Amino acid sequence: MATPRVLSGIQPTGNIHLGNYLGAIRNWVDLQDKYDCFLFMADLHAITVPYEPKQLKDNVRKVAATYIACGIDPQKSTIFVQSQLSAHSELAWLFNCITPLNWLERMIQFKEKAVKQGENVSVGLQGYPILQAADILLYEPDLVPVGEDQKQHLELTRDIAARLNFQFGNEENPVLKVPEPMILKAGARVMSLTDGTKKMSKSDPSELSRIDLTDPPELLRKKVKKCKSDPHRGLEFDNPERPECNNLLNLYMILSGQEKEAVAQECADMGWGQFKPLLADTLVEALAPIQAKYAEVMEDSAYLDSVLAEGREKANAVAGTTLANVKTAMGFTL
Repeated sequence: MATPRVLSGIQPTGNIHLGNYLGAIRNWVDLQDKYDCFLFMADLHAITVPYEPKQLKDNVRKVAATYIACGIDPQKSTIFVQSQLSAHSELAWLFNCITPLNWLERMIQFKEKAVKQGENVSVGLQGYPILQAADILLYEPDLVPVGEDQKQHLELTRDIAARLNFQFGNEENPVLKVPEPMILKAGARVMSLTDGTKKMSKSDPSELSRIDLTDPPELLRKKVKKCKSDPHRGLEFDNPERPECNNLLNLYMILSGQEKEAVAQECADMGWGQFKPLLADTLVEALAPIQAKYAEVMEDSAYLDSVLAEGREKANAVAGTTLANVKTAMGFTL
């Protein structure tokens, strides 16, 4: 039997932060030994908001280097750049023509982001989920890792695949494989350092709200020192009135590799003045090997170029076949 395939990606809109690593990339590292992983930089999605062209180009390489630094092995996983394969845009257009407009109008993320952008909101932002469906379905993955904020998008992807199969295929010979969601293990939801009720995000205007994987030790210590806490002594998990306390304890637990009960006991009588330096030291130690490998990869441009070229070739072989099948089913002459 063929090895089950998994597909996922990250937008290259800034430095990869701790939430990206603990919530996604770290899981990919574990998955690559059991699955055929296709992992990409979603740069076409990154231009649905205002951006700087040079910064986009640099960020793509930085994200690719970060994947490798975190443990993604190019010999086990296919690492590629979304925009380098025209099949993504072409399949997205075909999907545009079979997807009812009201399916897009109910997407929650569009509604939330459109409010922020006001009159500058683009058609691309509304069509974002269709391009995401093309990203996924091109590679015929068996499973797609999803968090709470992506469940609706994967459901739309499955709906589009089912609609195309119904209109242009049949039950015995579907045109597209309909992927299943992969619900990853809980416990890696990383919250903002300035507001424990919100997810850590690259779009947050405050640099102090997140831990970037490339932050040097002195900056890591500064961010932890300044992060929001509360006036209570004694630290505890799962108190809804202390979201920052729960978030920071979870970070310490994950990065130190300890069990929850051990951390709860260790920190039960601590004050913030004692705990924050402990967390900062743990962060510095945990990120040191990632930062060393990242620097090594970024300095070797030829190696990074070769990884992306090989990834593009492997991805194109799969994507080209899927696109050809769709176009044939829809009546295009190849």
